[in-house]
Amino acid sequence: MPRILRILNRLNIGGPTYNVAYLSRFLDPCFQTSVLAGAKEPYEGNSDYILKDLGIHFEYVPCMNRSINPRKDIRAYRYIYNKIRNEKPDIVHTHAAKAGVLGRLAAHRSPGKKKIIIHTYHGNVFDGYFSPLKTKIFLAVERYLCGISDAIVAISEKQKHDLVSKYKIAPACKVHVIKLGFDLQRFTEEQDIKRNSFRNSYGIAEDEVVIVITGRLTAIKNHSLFIESLTLLKQQGTKRKFKAFVVGDGELREAIISMSKNSGFSFCAPGDDNYDADIIFTSWRKDIDVINAGADIVALTSLNEGTPVSIIEAQASATAVICTDVGGVKDVVRDGQTGFVCNGGAEIFAEKLLQLIENSELRNRLALNGRKSALENYSYNRLVKETEDLYRDLLSKMN
Repeated sequence: MPRILRILNRLNIGGPTYNVAYLSRFLDPCFQTSVLAGAKEPYEGNSDYILKDLGIHFEYVPCMNRSINPRKDIRAYRYIYNKIRNEKPDIVHTHAAKAGVLGRLAAHRSPGKKKIIIHTYHGNVFDGYFSPLKTKIFLAVERYLCGISDAIVAISEKQKHDLVSKYKIAPACKVHVIKLGFDLQRFTEEQDIKRNSFRNSYGIAEDEVVIVITGRLTAIKNHSLFIESLTLLKQQGTKRKFKAFVVGDGELREAIISMSKNSGFSFCAPGDDNYDADIIFTSWRKDIDVINAGADIVALTSLNEGTPVSIIEAQASATAVICTDVGGVKDVVRDGQTGFVCNGGAEIFAEKLLQLIENSELRNRLALNGRKSALENYSYNRLVKETEDLYRDLLSKMN
Protein backbone atom coordinates (compact mmCIF):
# COMPACT_ATOMS: atom_id res chain seq x y z
CA MET A 1 0.00 0.00 0.00
CA PRO A 2 1.72 3.23 -1.15
CA ARG A 3 2.08 5.82 1.61
CA ILE A 4 1.58 9.49 0.79
CA LEU A 5 2.61 12.42 2.95
CA ARG A 6 0.76 15.54 1.86
CA ILE A 7 2.10 18.89 3.11
CA LEU A 8 0.13 22.13 2.84
CA ASN A 9 1.36 25.69 3.41
CA ARG A 10 -1.38 26.70 5.83
CA LEU A 11 -5.05 26.11 6.53
CA ASN A 12 -6.50 29.32 5.16
CA ILE A 13 -9.64 29.55 3.04
CA GLY A 14 -8.83 28.89 -0.59
CA GLY A 15 -8.12 26.40 -3.34
CA PRO A 16 -5.10 24.64 -1.75
CA THR A 17 -7.10 23.50 1.29
CA TYR A 18 -9.91 22.13 -0.87
CA ASN A 19 -7.37 20.41 -3.12
CA VAL A 20 -5.68 18.69 -0.18
CA ALA A 21 -9.01 17.81 1.42
CA TYR A 22 -10.58 16.15 -1.62
CA LEU A 23 -7.41 14.30 -2.59
CA SER A 24 -6.97 13.00 0.96
CA ARG A 25 -10.60 11.96 1.33
CA PHE A 26 -11.48 10.53 -2.07
CA LEU A 27 -8.22 9.03 -3.32
CA ASP A 28 -8.35 5.27 -3.94
CA PRO A 29 -8.08 3.50 -0.54
CA CYS A 30 -4.99 1.68 -1.81
CA PHE A 31 -3.17 4.97 -1.12
CA GLN A 32 -2.59 5.65 2.58
CA THR A 33 -2.46 9.41 3.14
CA SER A 34 -1.33 11.57 6.06
CA VAL A 35 -1.51 15.37 6.10
CA LEU A 36 0.70 18.07 7.58
CA ALA A 37 -0.27 21.75 7.49
CA GLY A 38 0.87 25.15 8.65
CA ALA A 39 -1.26 27.59 10.59
CA LYS A 40 -3.15 30.45 8.97
CA GLU A 41 -2.11 34.08 9.31
CA PRO A 42 -4.02 36.23 11.87
CA TYR A 43 -6.24 38.00 9.32
CA GLU A 44 -7.03 34.89 7.28
CA GLY A 45 -10.13 32.74 7.59
CA ASN A 46 -9.52 29.34 9.20
CA SER A 47 -10.25 26.44 6.85
CA ASP A 48 -9.51 23.48 9.13
CA TYR A 49 -13.26 22.80 9.22
CA ILE A 50 -13.02 21.68 5.57
CA LEU A 51 -10.74 18.78 6.54
CA LYS A 52 -12.61 18.05 9.75
CA ASP A 53 -15.99 17.89 7.97
CA LEU A 54 -14.54 15.25 5.64
CA GLY A 55 -13.11 13.26 8.55
CA ILE A 56 -9.48 13.92 7.59
CA HIS A 57 -6.91 13.71 10.37
CA PHE A 58 -4.09 16.23 10.09
CA GLU A 59 -1.21 17.58 12.14
CA TYR A 60 -0.02 21.15 12.42
CA VAL A 61 3.65 21.76 11.68
CA PRO A 62 5.02 23.96 14.48
CA CYS A 63 6.30 27.32 13.27
CA MET A 64 5.38 26.80 9.59
CA ASN A 65 4.02 30.23 8.71
CA ARG A 66 3.57 32.14 5.47
CA SER A 67 6.20 34.77 6.28
CA ILE A 68 9.92 34.02 6.09
CA ASN A 69 11.53 33.57 9.50
CA PRO A 70 14.81 31.56 9.51
CA ARG A 71 14.50 30.41 13.12
CA LYS A 72 10.90 29.25 12.73
CA ASP A 73 11.52 27.81 9.27
CA ILE A 74 14.37 25.64 10.59
CA ARG A 75 12.11 24.29 13.34
CA ALA A 76 9.38 23.53 10.82
CA TYR A 77 11.90 21.84 8.52
CA ARG A 78 13.14 19.60 11.32
CA TYR A 79 9.59 18.58 12.21
CA ILE A 80 8.85 17.63 8.58
CA TYR A 81 12.21 15.88 8.21
CA ASN A 82 11.57 13.74 11.30
CA LYS A 83 8.05 12.95 10.09
CA ILE A 84 9.41 11.71 6.78
CA ARG A 85 12.18 9.71 8.46
CA ASN A 86 9.70 8.01 10.79
CA GLU A 87 6.79 7.42 8.40
CA LYS A 88 8.90 6.51 5.35
CA PRO A 89 6.33 7.67 2.74
CA ASP A 90 6.59 6.53 -0.86
CA ILE A 91 5.35 9.90 -2.12
CA VAL A 92 5.82 13.35 -0.60
CA HIS A 93 3.38 15.76 -2.25
CA THR A 94 3.72 19.41 -1.27
CA HIS A 95 1.23 22.20 -1.95
CA ALA A 96 2.10 25.93 -2.27
CA ALA A 97 5.33 27.82 -1.65
CA LYS A 98 6.49 27.39 1.96
CA ALA A 99 5.46 23.73 2.14
CA GLY A 100 7.12 23.23 -1.23
CA VAL A 101 10.46 24.52 0.00
CA LEU A 102 10.59 22.80 3.38
CA GLY A 103 8.85 19.59 2.33
CA ARG A 104 10.89 18.96 -0.80
CA LEU A 105 14.20 19.68 0.92
CA ALA A 106 13.29 17.36 3.80
CA ALA A 107 12.19 14.57 1.44
CA HIS A 108 15.33 14.90 -0.68
CA ARG A 109 17.68 14.81 2.30
CA SER A 110 15.93 12.21 4.43
CA PRO A 111 17.64 8.80 4.77
CA GLY A 112 16.40 5.46 3.47
CA LYS A 113 14.69 4.66 0.21
CA LYS A 114 14.15 7.31 -2.44
CA LYS A 115 10.86 9.16 -2.16
CA ILE A 116 8.84 10.39 -5.09
CA ILE A 117 8.67 14.17 -4.72
CA ILE A 118 5.74 16.09 -6.24
CA HIS A 119 4.90 19.75 -5.86
CA THR A 120 1.68 21.58 -6.80
CA TYR A 121 1.90 25.28 -7.61
CA HIS A 122 -1.37 26.87 -6.52
CA GLY A 123 -0.15 30.27 -7.64
CA ASN A 124 3.26 31.88 -7.63
CA VAL A 125 5.11 34.65 -5.83
CA PHE A 126 6.99 35.82 -8.92
CA ASP A 127 4.65 38.67 -9.90
CA GLY A 128 3.48 41.50 -7.67
CA TYR A 129 4.72 40.19 -4.33
CA PHE A 130 8.40 41.08 -3.84
CA SER A 131 11.22 43.30 -5.08
CA PRO A 132 13.12 42.29 -8.26
CA LEU A 133 16.10 41.09 -6.17
CA LYS A 134 13.98 38.89 -3.91
CA THR A 135 12.11 37.56 -6.93
CA LYS A 136 15.41 36.50 -8.55
CA ILE A 137 16.39 34.68 -5.36
CA PHE A 138 13.05 32.89 -5.18
CA LEU A 139 13.33 31.88 -8.83
CA ALA A 140 16.79 30.39 -8.22
CA VAL A 141 15.47 28.44 -5.23
CA GLU A 142 12.48 27.15 -7.21
CA ARG A 143 14.69 26.02 -10.09
CA TYR A 144 16.80 23.99 -7.68
CA LEU A 145 13.71 22.50 -6.00
CA CYS A 146 12.19 21.56 -9.34
CA GLY A 147 15.44 19.82 -10.15
CA ILE A 148 15.02 17.49 -7.14
CA SER A 149 11.30 16.97 -7.84
CA ASP A 150 9.99 14.03 -9.82
CA ALA A 151 6.91 15.89 -11.02
CA ILE A 152 5.42 19.36 -10.91
CA VAL A 153 1.66 19.94 -10.97
CA ALA A 154 0.35 23.15 -12.53
CA ILE A 155 -3.31 23.95 -12.00
CA SER A 156 -3.81 25.55 -15.42
CA GLU A 157 -2.27 25.60 -18.89
CA LYS A 158 -1.37 29.26 -18.36
CA GLN A 159 0.50 28.38 -15.20
CA LYS A 160 2.40 25.60 -16.98
CA HIS A 161 3.38 28.04 -19.72
CA ASP A 162 4.67 30.49 -17.09
CA LEU A 163 6.64 27.82 -15.20
CA VAL A 164 8.20 26.42 -18.37
CA SER A 165 8.62 29.39 -20.71
CA LYS A 166 8.29 32.63 -18.75
CA TYR A 167 10.22 31.76 -15.56
CA LYS A 168 12.11 28.72 -16.92
CA ILE A 169 11.68 26.86 -13.64
CA ALA A 170 11.11 23.35 -15.02
CA PRO A 171 11.13 21.50 -18.35
CA ALA A 172 7.76 20.87 -19.97
CA CYS A 173 8.14 17.08 -19.62
CA LYS A 174 8.13 17.39 -15.82
CA VAL A 175 5.05 19.66 -15.54
CA HIS A 176 1.60 18.04 -15.48
CA VAL A 177 -1.58 20.12 -15.70
CA ILE A 178 -4.21 18.98 -13.19
CA LYS A 179 -6.93 21.55 -12.67
CA LEU A 180 -8.40 22.06 -9.23
CA GLY A 181 -11.57 20.19 -8.33
CA PHE A 182 -14.37 21.02 -5.92
CA ASP A 183 -17.60 19.67 -4.53
CA LEU A 184 -19.84 22.18 -6.31
CA GLN A 185 -23.14 20.49 -5.53
CA ARG A 186 -24.08 22.86 -2.70
CA PHE A 187 -23.76 25.80 -5.09
CA THR A 188 -26.49 24.36 -7.29
CA GLU A 189 -29.07 23.40 -4.64
CA GLU A 190 -32.05 25.40 -3.30
CA GLN A 191 -30.92 28.55 -5.07
CA ASP A 192 -34.24 30.40 -4.75
CA ILE A 193 -34.48 29.68 -1.00
CA LYS A 194 -30.89 30.82 -0.43
CA ARG A 195 -31.35 33.94 -2.54
CA ASN A 196 -34.44 35.00 -0.63
CA SER A 197 -32.80 34.26 2.71
CA PHE A 198 -29.72 36.36 1.94
CA ARG A 199 -31.54 39.30 0.43
CA ASN A 200 -34.25 39.38 3.12
CA SER A 201 -31.63 39.35 5.88
CA TYR A 202 -30.09 42.54 4.44
CA GLY A 203 -33.35 44.15 3.29
CA ILE A 204 -32.38 44.08 -0.38
CA ALA A 205 -35.09 44.89 -2.91
CA GLU A 206 -35.59 42.47 -5.80
CA ASP A 207 -34.62 45.12 -8.38
CA GLU A 208 -31.42 46.06 -6.51
CA VAL A 209 -28.24 44.61 -8.03
CA VAL A 210 -25.87 42.96 -5.55
CA ILE A 211 -22.15 42.86 -6.39
CA VAL A 212 -19.88 40.64 -4.28
CA ILE A 213 -16.10 40.43 -4.07
CA THR A 214 -14.66 37.58 -2.01
CA GLY A 215 -11.09 37.16 -0.78
CA ARG A 216 -8.36 38.18 1.58
CA LEU A 217 -8.08 41.96 2.04
CA THR A 218 -4.48 42.24 0.98
CA ALA A 219 -2.55 44.14 -1.69
CA ILE A 220 -2.42 41.34 -4.28
CA LYS A 221 -6.24 41.14 -4.34
CA ASN A 222 -6.35 44.81 -5.40
CA HIS A 223 -9.63 45.83 -3.77
CA SER A 224 -8.74 49.43 -4.54
CA LEU A 225 -9.61 48.73 -8.20
CA PHE A 226 -13.01 47.48 -7.07
CA ILE A 227 -13.69 50.66 -5.06
CA GLU A 228 -12.38 52.87 -7.88
CA SER A 229 -14.72 51.16 -10.35
CA LEU A 230 -17.71 51.58 -8.05
CA THR A 231 -16.78 55.23 -7.61
CA LEU A 232 -16.82 55.79 -11.37
CA LEU A 233 -20.27 54.18 -11.56
CA LYS A 234 -21.49 56.37 -8.71
CA GLN A 235 -20.22 59.51 -10.46
CA GLN A 236 -21.80 58.74 -13.83
CA GLY A 237 -24.98 57.21 -12.43
CA THR A 238 -26.67 53.91 -13.20
CA LYS A 239 -30.21 52.97 -14.19
CA ARG A 240 -30.27 50.25 -11.54
CA LYS A 241 -29.41 50.75 -7.88
CA PHE A 242 -26.54 48.56 -6.69
CA LYS A 243 -25.10 47.43 -3.36
CA ALA A 244 -21.64 45.91 -2.84
CA PHE A 245 -20.52 43.22 -0.38
CA VAL A 246 -16.86 42.77 0.54
CA VAL A 247 -16.52 39.23 1.89
CA GLY A 248 -13.25 38.40 3.64
CA ASP A 249 -10.76 40.09 5.92
CA GLY A 250 -7.12 41.05 6.09
CA GLU A 251 -4.54 43.62 7.00
CA LEU A 252 -5.96 46.21 4.57
CA ARG A 253 -9.51 46.18 5.93
CA GLU A 254 -9.30 49.63 7.52
CA ALA A 255 -7.58 51.10 4.47
CA ILE A 256 -10.29 49.78 2.14
CA ILE A 257 -13.05 51.04 4.45
CA SER A 258 -11.33 54.44 4.54
CA MET A 259 -11.09 54.49 0.74
CA SER A 260 -14.80 53.65 0.48
CA LYS A 261 -15.67 56.47 2.88
CA ASN A 262 -13.45 58.97 1.06
CA SER A 263 -15.13 58.00 -2.23
CA GLY A 264 -18.49 59.05 -0.83
CA PHE A 265 -19.91 55.61 -0.05
CA SER A 266 -21.70 54.76 3.17
CA PHE A 267 -20.41 51.52 4.65
CA CYS A 268 -21.26 48.84 7.18
CA ALA A 269 -18.25 47.44 9.07
CA PRO A 270 -18.21 43.84 10.37
CA GLY A 271 -20.42 43.59 13.44
CA ASP A 272 -22.51 46.66 12.56
CA ASP A 273 -26.10 46.49 11.33
CA ASN A 274 -26.22 49.49 8.99
CA TYR A 275 -27.59 47.38 6.14
CA ASP A 276 -28.78 50.45 4.22
CA ALA A 277 -25.11 51.20 3.48
CA ASP A 278 -23.70 51.21 -0.06
CA ILE A 279 -20.89 48.79 0.80
CA ILE A 280 -21.16 46.06 3.42
CA PHE A 281 -18.02 44.45 4.86
CA THR A 282 -18.91 40.98 6.18
CA SER A 283 -15.48 39.62 7.22
CA TRP A 284 -15.11 35.88 6.65
CA ARG A 285 -18.22 33.81 5.95
CA LYS A 286 -18.62 30.04 5.50
CA ASP A 287 -21.96 30.26 3.69
CA ILE A 288 -20.54 31.39 0.35
CA ASP A 289 -23.19 29.34 -1.43
CA VAL A 290 -25.88 31.51 0.21
CA ILE A 291 -24.05 34.73 -0.59
CA ASN A 292 -23.52 33.75 -4.23
CA ALA A 293 -27.17 32.79 -4.58
CA GLY A 294 -28.17 36.21 -3.28
CA ALA A 295 -25.71 38.04 -5.53
CA ASP A 296 -26.19 39.13 -9.13
CA ILE A 297 -22.51 39.70 -9.92
CA VAL A 298 -19.27 38.37 -8.40
CA ALA A 299 -16.11 40.36 -9.06
CA LEU A 300 -12.38 39.61 -8.90
CA THR A 301 -9.81 42.41 -9.17
CA SER A 302 -6.56 40.58 -8.34
CA LEU A 303 -3.12 41.60 -9.60
CA ASN A 304 -2.19 37.92 -9.75
CA GLU A 305 -4.20 34.73 -9.39
CA GLY A 306 -3.68 31.00 -9.79
CA THR A 307 -7.08 29.41 -10.27
CA PRO A 308 -9.78 31.81 -8.98
CA VAL A 309 -11.82 29.67 -6.58
CA SER A 310 -14.33 32.42 -5.78
CA ILE A 311 -15.11 32.71 -9.49
CA ILE A 312 -15.58 28.96 -9.99
CA GLU A 313 -17.96 28.86 -7.03
CA ALA A 314 -19.85 31.88 -8.39
CA GLN A 315 -20.18 30.24 -11.79
CA ALA A 316 -21.48 27.03 -10.21
CA SER A 317 -24.07 29.22 -8.48
CA ALA A 318 -25.15 30.63 -11.86
CA THR A 319 -23.97 34.10 -10.89
CA ALA A 320 -22.41 36.42 -13.49
CA VAL A 321 -18.68 37.11 -13.02
CA ILE A 322 -16.24 39.87 -13.94
CA CYS A 323 -12.47 39.53 -13.48
CA THR A 324 -9.16 41.16 -14.22
CA ASP A 325 -7.04 39.43 -16.86
CA VAL A 326 -4.40 37.86 -14.63
CA GLY A 327 -2.87 34.43 -13.98
CA GLY A 328 -5.19 31.52 -14.65
CA VAL A 329 -8.39 33.57 -14.96
CA LYS A 330 -8.73 32.93 -18.69
CA ASP A 331 -8.56 29.18 -18.06
CA VAL A 332 -11.77 29.60 -16.05
CA VAL A 333 -13.60 32.49 -17.73
CA ARG A 334 -14.09 32.90 -21.49
CA ASP A 335 -14.53 36.60 -22.07
CA GLY A 336 -17.99 37.46 -23.31
CA GLN A 337 -19.15 33.85 -23.08
CA THR A 338 -18.94 32.74 -19.44
CA GLY A 339 -18.15 36.13 -17.91
CA PHE A 340 -16.13 39.28 -18.51
CA VAL A 341 -12.31 39.41 -18.41
CA CYS A 342 -10.98 42.97 -18.25
CA ASN A 343 -7.52 44.00 -19.40
CA GLY A 344 -7.00 47.54 -18.15
CA GLY A 345 -7.74 49.92 -15.33
CA ALA A 346 -10.80 51.05 -13.42
CA GLU A 347 -12.43 52.71 -16.44
CA ILE A 348 -12.62 49.47 -18.42
CA PHE A 349 -13.65 47.44 -15.36
CA ALA A 350 -16.38 49.97 -14.56
CA GLU A 351 -17.62 49.94 -18.17
CA LYS A 352 -18.05 46.15 -18.17
CA LEU A 353 -19.52 46.20 -14.68
CA LEU A 354 -22.09 48.76 -15.83
CA GLN A 355 -23.18 46.43 -18.63
CA LEU A 356 -23.78 43.65 -16.12
CA ILE A 357 -25.66 45.93 -13.73
CA GLU A 358 -28.02 47.30 -16.36
CA ASN A 359 -28.52 44.29 -18.63
CA SER A 360 -30.21 41.41 -16.81
CA GLU A 361 -30.45 39.30 -19.98
CA LEU A 362 -26.68 39.54 -20.43
CA ARG A 363 -26.12 38.59 -16.79
CA ASN A 364 -28.36 35.55 -17.10
CA ARG A 365 -26.73 34.36 -20.32
CA LEU A 366 -23.21 34.61 -18.93
CA ALA A 367 -24.30 33.05 -15.65
CA LEU A 368 -25.87 29.98 -17.26
CA ASN A 369 -22.88 29.46 -19.55
CA GLY A 370 -20.58 29.85 -16.57
CA ARG A 371 -22.42 27.23 -14.56
CA LYS A 372 -22.17 24.69 -17.38
CA SER A 373 -18.44 25.35 -17.75
CA ALA A 374 -17.69 25.14 -14.01
CA LEU A 375 -19.56 21.89 -13.48
CA GLU A 376 -17.93 20.28 -16.51
CA ASN A 377 -14.34 21.30 -15.72
CA TYR A 378 -13.92 21.58 -11.95
CA SER A 379 -15.34 18.40 -10.40
CA TYR A 380 -13.30 16.83 -7.60
CA ASN A 381 -13.84 13.42 -9.25
CA ARG A 382 -11.71 14.50 -12.20
CA LEU A 383 -9.08 15.95 -9.87
CA VAL A 384 -8.80 12.68 -7.95
CA LYS A 385 -8.62 10.46 -11.06
CA GLU A 386 -5.92 12.54 -12.76
CA THR A 387 -3.85 12.67 -9.56
CA GLU A 388 -4.17 8.89 -9.07
CA ASP A 389 -2.99 8.36 -12.65
CA LEU A 390 0.08 10.52 -11.99
CA TYR A 391 0.89 8.67 -8.77
CA ARG A 392 0.61 5.27 -10.42
CA ASP A 393 2.76 6.31 -13.36
CA LEU A 394 5.54 7.61 -11.10
CA LEU A 395 5.38 4.55 -8.84
CA SER A 396 5.62 2.21 -11.82
CA LYS A 397 8.80 3.96 -12.95
CA MET A 398 10.32 3.46 -9.49
CA ASN A 399 9.87 -0.35 -9.65
